[in-house]
Amino acid sequence: MVGDGKRRRRSIRLKGYDYAQAGAYFVTICTRDRACLFGDVVDGQMRLNECGRVVADSWLWLSDRYSHVDLDGWVVMPNHLHGIIILTGPDGRGGSRTAPTENRKPIGRLIGAFKTVSTKRLNTIRNTPGVPVWQRNYYEHIVRSEESMHQIRRYIVDNPTRWEEDRENPNVVGAVRKPPLHEPEGPWPA
Repeated sequence: MVGDGKRRRRSIRLKGYDYAQAGAYFVTICTRDRACLFGDVVDGQMRLNECGRVVADSWLWLSDRYSHVDLDGWVVMPNHLHGIIILTGPDGRGGSRTAPTENRKPIGRLIGAFKTVSTKRLNTIRNTPGVPVWQRNYYEHIVRSEESMHQIRRYIVDNPTRWEEDRENPNVVGAVRKPPLHEPEGPWPA
């Protein structure tokens, strides 16, 4: 709390980092109040309902809409989405550190576009105009190595099989809510 009685949110973004630059980013986006809206996990497999299919289509829309966006592994869960977004350089590859970024949407704005598009579509089919679907923020992790990318891909693929223990599952008693993976902050490896 601040002296004026208002809460101030501390940014979870890496200070000074250009989130529009080429690279790979792992994101987790949760529903508001972690409401399970997108289907069920049955026998370790995610079964999307109509809302879940809308979320999946909206996620795919990102790479159709933005030429600098490629999608890697991703999964829609009952109340969240995990995905890897790769921002490419002007040559179509993700490794360019000199790519101009002023006309490219950074990760935060891409997530905002995804949330806007999916919310509008979901509220139309649910007949709930103006109702928020997603929590205010999202978790993001800059992928800095091939080993980390491999671990994150495995985490995404295995996520449905671990739903019964998942910290995002509202039925898990005493779940600790923290980011799923962590690496020390710092520059990309050379």
